[in-house]
Amino acid sequence: MDHADAVPVAELLDERRHLLEVTRWMLGSSREAESVVGETYRRWYGLPDAERERITAPRYWLAKTAGGICLGLLARPHRGATGQRDQRGEHRTKTGDTQGAQANLAEEVSLVLLNALDSLSPAERAAFVLNDVFGIASDTVVDIVGRPESDCVELADRALHSLRRQRSRATPPDEHDLLALAVRQACVNEDSELLESLLCPDATAFFDGGGKVRALSRPVHGSRQVAHSLLTLLARHPRTTLTTHSINGRTGLITRYDEQVAAVISLDIADHHVAQVWVVLNPDKLRSWNQPPTPGDAGSHQSPSQQGDGWP
Repeated sequence: MDHADAVPVAELLDERRHLLEVTRWMLGSSREAESVVGETYRRWYGLPDAERERITAPRYWLAKTAGGICLGLLARPHRGATGQRDQRGEHRTKTGDTQGAQANLAEEVSLVLLNALDSLSPAERAAFVLNDVFGIASDTVVDIVGRPESDCVELADRALHSLRRQRSRATPPDEHDLLALAVRQACVNEDSELLESLLCPDATAFFDGGGKVRALSRPVHGSRQVAHSLLTLLARHPRTTLTTHSINGRTGLITRYDEQVAAVISLDIADHHVAQVWVVLNPDKLRSWNQPPTPGDAGSHQSPSQQGDGWP
């Protein structure tokens, strides 16, 4: 190996783990993810030395290559989800760091959500996983999906709405309001047990920081982990307030810091519990929330269930 190729072991492992996470979410299979990542590295070392040395951002090249391989697999006709999905028994930890990392990853990823991803088109799935799940830079997503940036944004949005429709059951507005109020109260009281009881056992939380704030870079799965993440994010602070508010026609939560909207939290409900939590922290997406309302829009965000001016 040339000295220019030397990379710290921590960076090597982090790079490989990242590729495994992305490919598993795109394909829904640890075995396929391992195979794709292996093929990605084979292509890397199959490059002529001179060409490889000209690549200034190897991680970008590897992610783009792995994403392209995944898209090719997803586009194969008659690719059945049942045949591709790993069984829980295959997720046991085996000897070796790679298998252990895969086992830990499998425990974190919601099989319910992975099954739902199978209903998306390859381009929608790729755009959603790369953009919303991992927050990968938009130019990288464009290169992997092979569509203009505007198309990738539309694909990700369409996938997001499709997933929310699949997971959300028709919940009466009154029940949704009461559950949202209960979630707020649990967060205000920093009551982890109550908050956990309000979540589905396989609840998933997404944190959209858009690369503009230091938000969690991947979804959090499981009622206990989601509750912990929310309570950490919404920790009591004298300059922070948490209120319920109408978001897209349903009651959600708004966090303000010094009167500035810092987070918008939407809740998807299934079977009388919160199934998915969508936390928008991206300042670009919050810009409209922080603009003074025009006379015609005054009160347009208000909700009859709006409650709470801050921490008691």
